[in-house]
Amino acid sequence: MATLEESIRNFAKTSGFSLVGIAPATEADQFHRLQEWLAKGYSGSMEYMQRNSIARSLPDSILPQVKSVIMVALEYGVSSRPRNELDASPLKLRNSSAASVPTVTGRVARYAAGPDYHDVIRAKLNNMLDWLRERVPNCVGRSVVDTAPLLERDFARRAGIGWIGKNTMLINKHRGSYFFLGALLTDLSLVADSPHEAHHCGTCTACLDACPTDAFPAPGWLDARKCISYLTIELRQSIPLEHRTGIDDWLFGCDVCQEVCPWNRRNQSDAETVDLTELMQLNEEQFRQRYRGTVFFRTKRRGLLRNAAIVLGNVGDERALPALKQALMDEEPLVREAAEWAIEQILGRNTQAES
Repeated sequence: MATLEESIRNFAKTSGFSLVGIAPATEADQFHRLQEWLAKGYSGSMEYMQRNSIARSLPDSILPQVKSVIMVALEYGVSSRPRNELDASPLKLRNSSAASVPTVTGRVARYAAGPDYHDVIRAKLNNMLDWLRERVPNCVGRSVVDTAPLLERDFARRAGIGWIGKNTMLINKHRGSYFFLGALLTDLSLVADSPHEAHHCGTCTACLDACPTDAFPAPGWLDARKCISYLTIELRQSIPLEHRTGIDDWLFGCDVCQEVCPWNRRNQSDAETVDLTELMQLNEEQFRQRYRGTVFFRTKRRGLLRNAAIVLGNVGDERALPALKQALMDEEPLVREAAEWAIEQILGRNTQAES
């Protein structure tokens, strides 16, 4: 007869999770690194990281009765994996390998090309909790999908799922790093898995060398203030001038440090792209209708159109000028400023070319 731990692993796999492990709910091993990261100012404008920093040291700040943390991983953007709910994309995206892709497009991080992963994973974890309560009546649990103060990568490493690479991503030898992490906290005293002690990055620095904005001051340290994912998603203000060209054609997020990782060499899929000139013409209601229920909603319309304008400026295609000039009259100052910069970039580049 299977143990409860074996049954949990089997249920997780049948639920679509590629990886699963169990960790004890003791103090986070890497909490001191989080404190140092915050002290260095690497969190940028993410004040919530400062506010909840102490709570991240112990999972009982989320569930007072917690004794075990069940960690799971759900893959995305991997052409070789079985399809799951994340593939049912409600977005108007265009695959970069398609012949009909228009010229003026922006790339989207692989994780964003589908419904909001928070909803997908949370539903799976809540289903697992219901299943667990059928076997252990009155057990207590809570699902966590990076919206609570839990150091997910730390507990995933402790649960044996992988190691934290030089690009700060959790990496698994067989699955690479293209996966989301989720956690189910429970008051059950489960037998924990052995932690992943080894690091398999070796002397490789491909991720550090390839970063377009030099966001890695040292192996294992990310300065979010320079990271394209932070600049295009978390930052609510104008993107600093010194980082705009480094964003290149990334509209939302960035996959560069994962694309060059040798552990992902078998797990690559074509990037997704969005028509930027069409995006620039969306009003608030159209934006909501198209992107509600996706991670794009996090940036709000003003953030996404800001990003689109920056990318259009970097691409330098004159066909974007009408949409950018229209954006100069947008009600959002963030959009107007980015559009003005993009127009200057395009016209300035073309003037240089003519001379």
